[in-house]
Amino acid sequence: MGNKASAQSSSPSLPIDSTFNLPSPLPSWPSGEGFAKGRIDLGGLEVSQVETFNKVWSVYEGGQDNLGATFFEPSSLPEGFSILGFYAQPNSRKLFGWTFVGKDLSGDSLRPPVDYLLLWSGKSSKVENNGVEMGYFWQPVPPEGYNAVGLIVTTSDVKPPLDKIRCVRSDLTDQSESDSLIWETNGFRVSSSKPVNRGTQASGVSVGTFFANSSNPTLPCLKNNKFDFSCMPRKPQIDALFQTYAPYIYFHKDEKYLPSSVNWFFSNGALLYKKGESNPVPVEPNGSNLPQGESNDGLYWLDLPVDSDARKRVKSGDLQSVEVYLHIKPVYGGTFTDIAVWMFYPFNGPSRAKLKAVTVPLGKIGEHIGDWEHFTLRISNFSGKLHRMYLSQHSGGSWMDASEIEFQGGGNKPVAYASLNGHAMYFKPGLVLQGKDDVGIRNDTGKSEKVIDTAVRFKVVAAGYMGGEVEEPVWLNYMRHWGPKIDYGREDEIRGVEKIMVGESLKKGFRSAIKGLPNEVYGEEGPTGPKLKRNWLGDEI
Repeated sequence: MGNKASAQSSSPSLPIDSTFNLPSPLPSWPSGEGFAKGRIDLGGLEVSQVETFNKVWSVYEGGQDNLGATFFEPSSLPEGFSILGFYAQPNSRKLFGWTFVGKDLSGDSLRPPVDYLLLWSGKSSKVENNGVEMGYFWQPVPPEGYNAVGLIVTTSDVKPPLDKIRCVRSDLTDQSESDSLIWETNGFRVSSSKPVNRGTQASGVSVGTFFANSSNPTLPCLKNNKFDFSCMPRKPQIDALFQTYAPYIYFHKDEKYLPSSVNWFFSNGALLYKKGESNPVPVEPNGSNLPQGESNDGLYWLDLPVDSDARKRVKSGDLQSVEVYLHIKPVYGGTFTDIAVWMFYPFNGPSRAKLKAVTVPLGKIGEHIGDWEHFTLRISNFSGKLHRMYLSQHSGGSWMDASEIEFQGGGNKPVAYASLNGHAMYFKPGLVLQGKDDVGIRNDTGKSEKVIDTAVRFKVVAAGYMGGEVEEPVWLNYMRHWGPKIDYGREDEIRGVEKIMVGESLKKGFRSAIKGLPNEVYGEEGPTGPKLKRNWLGDEI
C-alpha cells in the first residue's frame, strides 16, 4: 500500500501533496522464513512498518528549497500496535516514507509517557505560515527504565493525551544520530535519524521518525535484541528481488573503456605479478591461482596483457560478457536488506577538466587498471519494497529515495548513468562537476545505445548470514591490488594544464578539484577489490 495523507487546511500546491508509488505493484515473493511478512520481533517488541499517514501540520518556508515541511501521524495501525513517533518530510518531494509502530509481546516492552515537554512552537517563534495554524513539538517524558524514540506534533498548546504514544524499554533502544535535514528555522532544526552503529553486525534499528535539536539529549533508535537474520531474504527471494529491481546502466556514447566479467578479464590475458619476481603468471580463468588472505601485504598485483594488441582489447572491456556480483547485507538490525552490486572494469580512462568554457584533457591523470564500481539497493524486509538506491562516485557516493529515481519501461527497474572514462554513477544524465565556479573535473553522462540490463547476468557472491548457501568465488578473497602502482609524474601533468590558465583564481580552483580525486586516480596505488572497501561490512556513508 502506498503513502496516504489527509489534509486539514488549504495550502500552496507542493510536491508533498502528491503520493509516490513504485511504477508497478509488488510481485508475490517466493515463500521462506520471515521475509516480507509485515512484522519483525525485535526481542519482545514486535514492529510493523506503516506507510499511511494523516497530515497534522505543514509549514511553508525554511528547509529544503525553502518550501517547508509537513508532519504526519501514522494511521491504519495493525491491531494491537501503538505509535512510537510521528513522521516528517520536506515539502520539496512527493510523499514517500514510513515509520515503525510497536506491539508489546513481553508485557513490559512498551509504556505510555508520564508527561510531555514542549520543545518548540510556531507561536513562540513567530513563524509566518500563510495564515495556517501553528505547530507544537512535544517530546514524551518516559517512565524510569524507558526511552522515547519519537516526537509528537500538534496544532494546539494543550498537551497530547498520555496514551497517544508509547515509550520503549531502555534495553530495546540504541544510540542514534542526525541523518538528513527535514526543516529548520531560527535555530530550530528537525532531522531524520539513523543508528550511530551501522553495518552487517550492528543491531541498531532506524525508527523512521525524526528528532529536533534542543537542550535535550538526542532521542535513541530501536535495537534488535533478537538479531537472528530470520527476516532476511533467502536465495530464491534474492533472485526475485533483483529481477524486479535490477537497474539499467547507461554509458556515454564516447565511452571506450567498458566493463566486463571478472572471468573474461582473466581469460583474456590478465597477469599476476609478485614483488621481486620479473616473470608474471597468467591468471587462471576462474582465478584459482590468485593468492588468498585476509589483508593486503603489498606483494602482488594484477596487470593487463603485455602484448600491445591484447592490452588494447582488454582495456576496452566487453559488454557482452558483463556479469554483476551481489553482496547481500543485513542493515538496521536486519529490518532492511542492502543488495550491494559490484561491477568490474578492466581499465579506467583519463580525466578531463572544465576550465570555464574550455574542456582540457588531463593526460594520464585518472588512468588505472582494474576499476571496481558499485550501487546498492535498500529493500524493506517487511514487504520487499525498494526504498532507496546508492550510487558510488569515485571515493564517495550518494543515496536517493525511490521517489526521486528514474525508472524505465513502466516497471520497477531504476536507471543509472556511468560517467565517461571514470565510471562514477549518477541518477541523471548530463555533467556533474567536481569543483566550483565552473572549474573542476568533468563527469559526463548520457543515454546511448551502450547499455546493460544488470538482471541478465548476475551472481550472488556473498551473504554471510546464509552460511553455505552461497559459495564465494576465489577472486573475491584476493585481497591484493587489482592494478599496478603507476607513477607517471602527476605534477608535470598538472603544471602542463596550468600553463594554459589565466589568473590565480582559476589555477587555485583547478588545484582544489584535483585534490578531491582518490589516490588510485594518480597512479599512487592500484585499486583493491570489494572486500577491502569500507562499506563491505559497514554502511555506505
